[in-house]
Amino acid sequence: MTQQTQTNRAGRPLAVFDLDGTLAETGHRQHFLERRPRDWAGFFAAAPDDAPLAEGLRLVAEAVGECEVGYLTGRPERCRADTVEWLERHGLPLGRVWMRRDHDRRPARTTKLEVLRRLGRTREIRMLVDDDELVCDAAERAGFRVVRARWATTSTAMRAAQQTQGRT
Repeated sequence: MTQQTQTNRAGRPLAVFDLDGTLAETGHRQHFLERRPRDWAGFFAAAPDDAPLAEGLRLVAEAVGECEVGYLTGRPERCRADTVEWLERHGLPLGRVWMRRDHDRRPARTTKLEVLRRLGRTREIRMLVDDDELVCDAAERAGFRVVRARWATTSTAMRAAQQTQGRT
């Protein structure tokens, strides 16, 4: 089946955006990841206070003209209400939010790629926008178009958490 046929059958192509470090500035809560053990509960509990990232919002605004927008995050499912409220509060378009199951500790490069592959069976994925280099690398190897979000504050602790635990 051609990509054109897929697009016609399933509607508009899909633009998929990560949240933490792509649309939401996490700098104010990265200190929770400097502790041993890392305080993931504190990290995610502080998410409602994230400021939006202008570059990410600009890309969403551009994408919505041609694509359906969806959000793919490493945040656990228990954060859904706060996440949806944050998206609404900052004027982001309505869209499906794919989240990690609460006790799923697999790396984001694994969980996000599973979702992308599943979606890609019936939809054209126009692009994935993500700040996690390992997620971006895995998605590119799988044939997805990736925009690397390099506009947020990323501490050494955050990079290490992404590389070793991949939970954002």
